[in-house]
Amino acid sequence: MMAMLAFLAYQANAQNHNRFQLGLKAGANYANVYDTEGEAFKANAKPGLAAGVFTSIPVLNFISIQPEILFSQKGFKASGRLLGNSYSLERTSNSLDVPLLVAFKPFRAFTLLAGPQYSYLLSQKDVFENGATTIEQEQEFLNDDYRKYNLAFVGGADVAVKHLVIGARAGWDLIKNNGNGNAATPRYKNAWFQATVGYMF
Repeated sequence: MMAMLAFLAYQANAQNHNRFQLGLKAGANYANVYDTEGEAFKANAKPGLAAGVFTSIPVLNFISIQPEILFSQKGFKASGRLLGNSYSLERTSNSLDVPLLVAFKPFRAFTLLAGPQYSYLLSQKDVFENGATTIEQEQEFLNDDYRKYNLAFVGGADVAVKHLVIGARAGWDLIKNNGNGNAATPRYKNAWFQATVGYMF
């Protein structure tokens, strides 16, 4: 009798996973950089916006593919010395992030996710302070030596409460930000934590 009840519960839980779903999400990134290759600056983390859409595409019982399309802000705050003078730099990068995650759902309300993420750099804003001089610069990177695309690894978990989905992620770039190595700014890779709240239809 207990075995039969367990089997029925298993089947009911599996059926809940085997359907296509679509959702919206919004939240925040807490981003910094790593692997600066010895550049003489110290970076601190900064917050940014994260928002977009996601889907859940069933593949097997308890296994699905979860593609997402997100507007994502990353960046850092840094300080150092340039030509003998102290400076500070705050960088905000606006990206289109497209994670393609494999989702494992051991329970209806809990999902583990991991996979690659493709990012396309839309724009970047730098606020540079050097003594009494402040320079604000917003660039679309049409002809500059910044890498417009990047590849990252993302992992995390989702908790679902009916239609509400609370997500937590961590991500790391796999490629440096500079294009051919001639960029004047420090070479680095982004790293970030992301927390979002979503609604699954």
